[in-house]
Amino acid sequence: MRNKTFLAFGIALLSAAGNVMAQDVPKEEHTEKFYFGLKAGINRSNVWDEKGQDFKADARTGFAGGAFFSIPLIHYIGIQPEVLISQKGYQSSGTFLGNFYSNTRTTTYLDIPILFALKPSPMFTILLGPEYSYLMHQTDVTRFGANSTATEQQFQNENARKNIFGLIGGLDVNIKHVVISGRAGWDVSNNNGDGTSTTPRYKNQWLQFTVGFRI
Repeated sequence: MRNKTFLAFGIALLSAAGNVMAQDVPKEEHTEKFYFGLKAGINRSNVWDEKGQDFKADARTGFAGGAFFSIPLIHYIGIQPEVLISQKGYQSSGTFLGNFYSNTRTTTYLDIPILFALKPSPMFTILLGPEYSYLMHQTDVTRFGANSTATEQQFQNENARKNIFGLIGGLDVNIKHVVISGRAGWDVSNNNGDGTSTTPRYKNQWLQFTVGFRI
């Protein structure tokens, strides 16, 4: 998942914005309500800013879901905090300590985005803000060439960063109580804790699509 994918996602957001703004919005619906909701869907994740020995990565699909709160501030403007369980990861291949390897990594994060919400209409919300992520679990399925025992030990001893910060933005389409959401996110912290690990370093990037129900 590279820059072209994220460019296409941005174009899709703009297109959706135009379609929603062109519709007549019922008068009884307004943007100054508090909402609580639950949502679930998928992440399509990969890495960017790769640093490793011949490190090449492909995208992975994982679960995303949790709760969100819509908190109005003033007319058309609000805050939307969310608490999500979010699976990310990648499939990679390369050389490490002179050995060829292939690796499938799945990471499970507790994601807490705090999103600034712009509400030009009751059906349409634009969101952007920072995200804090805590690494809850990491699973690696790895194959190595020669000297695989020593190389695998390096991956098992990897100094993974538990606390990661990123940026996330996207679009919510609100149809009565149903919320259809699209997000694009990027880590600004890499996965390596203190720089001592020799395994490939990277930052996560992901597209997220969910369907939710708000009350």
